[in-house]
Amino acid sequence: MQTALNTPSERQSSPSTSALGDDSIQTTANGVSQYQVIRRNGAVVPFEPAKIAVAMMKAFLAVTGTHGAASASVRETVDGLTQGVIRALMRSRPGGGTFHIEDVQDQVELGLMRDGHHEVARAYVLYREKHAQERAQQITQSTPKAPQLHALDNGQRIVLDLDRLKGLIEAACAGLGADVKPEPIMAETMRNLYDGVPMDEVYKASVLAARTLIEKDPDYTYATARLLFHTMAREALGKDVVQADMAQAYVEYFPQFIQKGVDNELLDAKLLEFDLVRLGAALKADRDLNFDYLGIQTLYDRYFLHIGKTRIELPQAFFMRVAMGLSLNESDREARAIEFYEILSSFDFMSSTPTLFNSGTLRSQLSSCYLTTVPDDLDGIYESIKENALLSKFAGGLGNDWTRVRALGSHIKGTNGESQGVVPFLKVVNDTAVAVNQGGKRKGAVCTYLETWHLDIEEFLELRKNTGDDRRRTHDMNTANWIPDLFMRRVMEKGQWTLFSPNNVPDLHDKFGAEFETAYVAYEAQAARGELKPARALPAADLWRKMLTMLFETGHPWITFKDACNVRSPQQHAGVVHSSNLCTEITLNTSDTETAVCNLGSVNLLQHLKNGAVDHVKLQKTITTAMRMLDNVIDINYYAVKKARDSNLRHRPVGLGVMAFQDSLYELRIPYASDAAVAFADTSMEAICYYAYWASTELAKERGQYSSYKGSLWDKGILPIDTLDMLARERGGYVEVDRSSTMDWDSLRKKIATDGMRNSNCTAIAPTATISNIIGVDASIEPCFGNLSVKSNLSGEFTIINNYLVQDLKRLGLWDDVMVMDLKHFDGSLKPIDRVPADIKLLYATAFEVETRWLVEAASRRQKWIDQAQSLNIYMAGASGKKLDDTYKLAWIRGLKTTYYLRTMSATHVEKSTVTAGRMNAVSSGSESSPSSQSGMSALDAAAAAAREQMASGPATDVKFCGVDDPTCESCQ
Repeated sequence: MQTALNTPSERQSSPSTSALGDDSIQTTANGVSQYQVIRRNGAVVPFEPAKIAVAMMKAFLAVTGTHGAASASVRETVDGLTQGVIRALMRSRPGGGTFHIEDVQDQVELGLMRDGHHEVARAYVLYREKHAQERAQQITQSTPKAPQLHALDNGQRIVLDLDRLKGLIEAACAGLGADVKPEPIMAETMRNLYDGVPMDEVYKASVLAARTLIEKDPDYTYATARLLFHTMAREALGKDVVQADMAQAYVEYFPQFIQKGVDNELLDAKLLEFDLVRLGAALKADRDLNFDYLGIQTLYDRYFLHIGKTRIELPQAFFMRVAMGLSLNESDREARAIEFYEILSSFDFMSSTPTLFNSGTLRSQLSSCYLTTVPDDLDGIYESIKENALLSKFAGGLGNDWTRVRALGSHIKGTNGESQGVVPFLKVVNDTAVAVNQGGKRKGAVCTYLETWHLDIEEFLELRKNTGDDRRRTHDMNTANWIPDLFMRRVMEKGQWTLFSPNNVPDLHDKFGAEFETAYVAYEAQAARGELKPARALPAADLWRKMLTMLFETGHPWITFKDACNVRSPQQHAGVVHSSNLCTEITLNTSDTETAVCNLGSVNLLQHLKNGAVDHVKLQKTITTAMRMLDNVIDINYYAVKKARDSNLRHRPVGLGVMAFQDSLYELRIPYASDAAVAFADTSMEAICYYAYWASTELAKERGQYSSYKGSLWDKGILPIDTLDMLARERGGYVEVDRSSTMDWDSLRKKIATDGMRNSNCTAIAPTATISNIIGVDASIEPCFGNLSVKSNLSGEFTIINNYLVQDLKRLGLWDDVMVMDLKHFDGSLKPIDRVPADIKLLYATAFEVETRWLVEAASRRQKWIDQAQSLNIYMAGASGKKLDDTYKLAWIRGLKTTYYLRTMSATHVEKSTVTAGRMNAVSSGSESSPSSQSGMSALDAAAAAAREQMASGPATDVKFCGVDDPTCESCQ
């Protein structure tokens, strides 16, 4: 066993290329020259990835024997596992650095477990435990004094000031409670230092040391963030400043930062016209302490301005820079900048990612979403693709309507040939999104929409499949169905459905509701008589079944409803909504002359609770300021396409949304799967929409109505809640939505009648995937995905623990190392852990434990107030055809306009832990003794038992994740 499982960093030999297929390993290793490994004796040696492969192979050899380890499949497995370990290590220190030998071993063990090699991993656990015991026995009672360490600081070799380092760590832990202690951070930091270590590595080691403790107590995330902030301040200020001195440092630094940004052509010179001294004095340094580790790391990696990869921006300066950029046209710019800064830096409200990226810069593209409709001619098609490229370049998410493009086999008059249909063009759209990323900061992203009567619909449904002709597949592009109500009625009533080529039925594209039905039925009659070709009839239920099947198998196309979007649109007098956007929350008109644009930002609902209820006074104040910021975006924004500028200035739509809905439920002690949560979704969204519409009419009084206001539903005194009756009339029923309200909507109607509206649309709930990370809350309206999870994005991997849960478990005496292990094993779920009380399990049920209908019911209550839509992920455990059918029919009947990703988990995954649940939960808290003490097991035996239990069932492999979870994709907010 000792020979077989030698640790990776203590190897002297290298694997043969022929044995391990090391070309790929060496490819990975090419980027690791800046990494080193600290051995247990303190020696620092180069990081040699090939040695990990040796360790892996010997581990397999110990379990499978020589014959088994020699097989090609094992060699390929070892190759893949090795590369995975290397990537994980490099992600933990993206800028280079040192790994302790234990870090490498931890990743090897984790890689084996994640890949399902339980016997091999178990042997590795036992080996490590055995050698740890041997090392412990060799330690004498009188440990010699540690040698004095030196560090390299600006090229100077100095004695490392351990007292100062200890003081820094103690300050990072201050105020975080008795469970967040500096001693373990200091000890782990010291373990990773060596004589001659660069000073930057010393501070990085303290950050990494604190990070390892987050799973022990989630408040260590704040200690980690504070240590990281120290290194950020050191980089931006060019000197070592402790937190206590940051208030004065900000005052001195801020004007210099703006000047440096302008001098280096990063910032708009107009920012120099502000009273920078006044603004610098308004910065609140103590708010830097409110970031968690993921939040501040995300800002550092992707949002802060830099010169030659050296960051020049700090958090409070960042928020003020954004606020200044949004205040450029205000009469009292400084007062407004401070007002905007206050709600950003306090985390009460957060602008969307494009606004945060670009506000105050030379190219201020601040808008989030662009919607286009593609014409049925070659010039128009390629002009649309060009527009996609230009909009994507400056960080816009795209929604394209391709319904007008003629179908496969339809006649082309100009060439007397037959069309190849819409699919070949969509392949070009897909590749354009890949080629033109968003300013080099994140992947380009587009969603293509097609109406359900298009003759190419069945091939469209298969675009994301991994089988078939790859020339007719779009693996990187999102797709969505744009479904008329008539189709849903035919499904419900088991009727027929007819597919057409749009060049033969051009008016269907612009019709909705009863008018669409009249025209469609007439075309059906022509097709039945053979007067309209090409066309094809099929049972509506068969097409619906294929739509749901493809959605389950590939995650696409999403289900969105054309008529709900149009009948309930305030702007139906000015055009037609032909699609939604990338994330299905925007529902704006598009045409050949108008590219729809939407500007997003989200209220942090958690920050607006007081005494167990929504704080209406604070919420109205926040939303009044937020709506002003969003309205300012429209005038300041850089438009890469003229049609986008014309549309945005004419209609002035914005999308105020919400995040931290799940956090608010925790705060209020309301389970997500409950009538109380549905009621809270209703009343909280009612308040947000009410204050948003009120703020818009106030802005109209001050600044004037938007140009196309006359004739809108607003102008007619019809508010979003009133449009539910309109939808029911157009559908002929099938609308079952609660109509109750709690606020004075008649007063709002009267005010709008007097002052009008500044914005054609005001509200939309975006995913907030990134900005919720920044402020440390659950995204959007999402249920908690896991109470303990690892979140991956472009900044690396982050352990996320539900702090509310931990506080409850501490109160009950249940928070211990075994609970951490249980949560890891059960994917963050409390359900199989017997010792957790039932009420706690219900409150902290994870997304797949919340029955899907609760998501739809809560969304229905929100949707009745929203003038656009909401980005609603559907989580479904134990998915089946019937459950999919019931869920999406319910979404339609409940008046939803759109749905987003379907995330499914099979029944086998949901129930994977039932066999071992009893054994996993045999360990009790409090005074009861552990299994090892009860049975007299040795530590080695206990480790073996733990290894067996932890790996009794493999990790889930059948959860379908959306692009939000893809580390390379953060196209949403």
